[in-house]
Amino acid sequence: MTHDTLLTLSVFVLLTPLLSFMINIFFGNKLGRLSGVVGTTILGIDLLMAALIAFSKLVTYGGEHIIQTRFEWFSPGSYAISVGYGIDNIAAIMLMVVTLISFLVHLFSTIYMEGDRRYPKFYAYLGLFTFSMLGIVMANNFLMMYIFWELVGISSYLLIGFWYEKDSASNAGKKAFITNRIGDLGFFAGIMILFMTYGSFMFEDIFAGIASGTLPFNNPTMLTLAGIGIFMGAMGKSAQWPLHVWLPDAMEGPTPVSALIHAATMVAAGVYLVAKVFWMFTADALTFIAIIGTITAFVSATIAITQVDFKKVLAYSTVSQLGFMIMSLGTGGYTNGFFHLVTHAWFKAALFLAAGSVIHAMHHAMHHMHDHHSDPQDINNMGGLRKTMPWTYRTFLFVTLALAGIPLTSGFLSKDGILAGTLAWAKLTGGWHWIVPVMAFTAAGMTAFYMFRLTIVAFHGEPKTKIAGHTHENPVRIVLPLVVLSVLSVWFFYSPNPIDASVGWFHARVVQPETAVPAAYQWEFLIQDHQAAPAENHGSHHALNALQEETHHYHYLAMFLSLLIAGTGIALAFAIYQYKLISADALEKRFKKLHTFSYNKWYFDELYHATVIALMLAVSKAMAWFDSVVVDGIVNLSAGLATVAGKVTGLFDHVVVDGAVNLTARVTGFFGSRLRKLQTGNIQFYVVMLLLGVILLFYFFV
Repeated sequence: MTHDTLLTLSVFVLLTPLLSFMINIFFGNKLGRLSGVVGTTILGIDLLMAALIAFSKLVTYGGEHIIQTRFEWFSPGSYAISVGYGIDNIAAIMLMVVTLISFLVHLFSTIYMEGDRRYPKFYAYLGLFTFSMLGIVMANNFLMMYIFWELVGISSYLLIGFWYEKDSASNAGKKAFITNRIGDLGFFAGIMILFMTYGSFMFEDIFAGIASGTLPFNNPTMLTLAGIGIFMGAMGKSAQWPLHVWLPDAMEGPTPVSALIHAATMVAAGVYLVAKVFWMFTADALTFIAIIGTITAFVSATIAITQVDFKKVLAYSTVSQLGFMIMSLGTGGYTNGFFHLVTHAWFKAALFLAAGSVIHAMHHAMHHMHDHHSDPQDINNMGGLRKTMPWTYRTFLFVTLALAGIPLTSGFLSKDGILAGTLAWAKLTGGWHWIVPVMAFTAAGMTAFYMFRLTIVAFHGEPKTKIAGHTHENPVRIVLPLVVLSVLSVWFFYSPNPIDASVGWFHARVVQPETAVPAAYQWEFLIQDHQAAPAENHGSHHALNALQEETHHYHYLAMFLSLLIAGTGIALAFAIYQYKLISADALEKRFKKLHTFSYNKWYFDELYHATVIALMLAVSKAMAWFDSVVVDGIVNLSAGLATVAGKVTGLFDHVVVDGAVNLTARVTGFFGSRLRKLQTGNIQFYVVMLLLGVILLFYFFV
């Protein structure tokens, strides 16, 4: 496949989901249930084309950085706005991630969404989202990425609030939309700083400008601020603290939506953005990114421990794992961060679809038992599902092992690389940076605990309700996606060595890019004086090599610690929930305040209501008061003055003007009535009067 053929095929991959949207939005009502078949078939074709592109780029052109095209869109003034699209290695892999998961979600939804009165519209929205996400993947410039970024935002709004007749769903959609706009405001500001400095939106132009030493306002701090602005877009999309609050509420949308956009693709867009423009971040920006990712991973893990809603546990798990990815990128682990994005996409999509399988089975059981009051998502209403839903349980258990980081899974490979990277980063930077690996390992242990807590409570033991006892396995169109995603979570798809991903094809194709940022701005902070490296080696290559060497050095230590901590978390979950050696109720009572604090999600929503939202409401009320009292007062005063002026004018008109007019009329009438008598009609009289007038004129003027 030539470069031109690959780029042409990429356009078809981008536009094909848009065709699905157009067909289903305009003709969906006529198609009915066939809209699902149309959407699924179109995405299947899109998947095949994406696979062809990925194979060609990774195998045939794997050594080339990017295959791209660019063209001038328009020229406002002295600027020439260029846009385009391109495929590099991470874009090729992301094409496969997006199209495969979208296809499986389309297939899954043919059963899950069956009977929904807006069934065709659901498939139309899925097509729009897939188109938007593929646009982000293929963009090679900030302008096109921002356009598709906002299209993803509106797509997620439509899908989260799909069941808008429920207040919780419509509110969740608005919450997600508004929260993401906050992050996107920073994203836009960062883009504008870069454009005004380098005169281009193209990634390659900006990277080249930074590499040449050109800085915004000739100040490295402004480059840092521009990077943080770009990262704010990722904070919104990838639900990073403190903008993480929208993602758990987004579970109000249909469960297949959760699997597609809130586990594998949309929320990964922020991580993908950071990886895509990794070259532009300065040392301070990377440190900021690492801190935000670490806090996100830790805080979300502490919340997931106590949740009882099946999807909420997975939602906070997603936020935590996104924090791990961001943390890895911030600590210089470009390859490991992106690797975890891919592996997490498979097993977290499988987890959400398995949750959908459970919820679908619970709904059917409730319907047959005429129970319309039980909560089908509360894990305390489940239990014993491994007997009634064996395939769902097997796949869920395996991908849970992957998420917990157990060997022979892809999750073990990617998470082990991240944890080793944090140790290496902390070793090279020293000081307070050691808090990052400490919090990372703690979050990893909590992940293993809450995921096995979820598995044991929902699937093990005896059914806790009659509804759980009457569940049964779902049709193949629901089970098949679970099996496919579970198989993709096995280690050998990425590396022949089950405990070391660095020897596999993934790391060989997705390598840390050569930084375009001068060492003084990005990597010099990794170099310590005690390393005694030659001065000429104090550059980015030496720093990157030092980081990679330290990461490799910490590989086995990180693996040992992660297995120990994960094993402890799993053992604790079994001791409490499986074998009842420790009473969960007793622990809850003993640590009541901590449990309440975790269950109420650290009171972030309440904090925002008491501060930001309260401030906005206070400002709006103040503006309303100003409008009603001051503005309306001025308007009313003006109207009153105008009324008074009108009355005075009317009085003046009536008395003075009318009086003057009437006086003039009377005087004119008086003299007219007198002079009228002189109009006799007698010619002789007129001649006499004429002569008399001439005599008088002659007398007075001569």
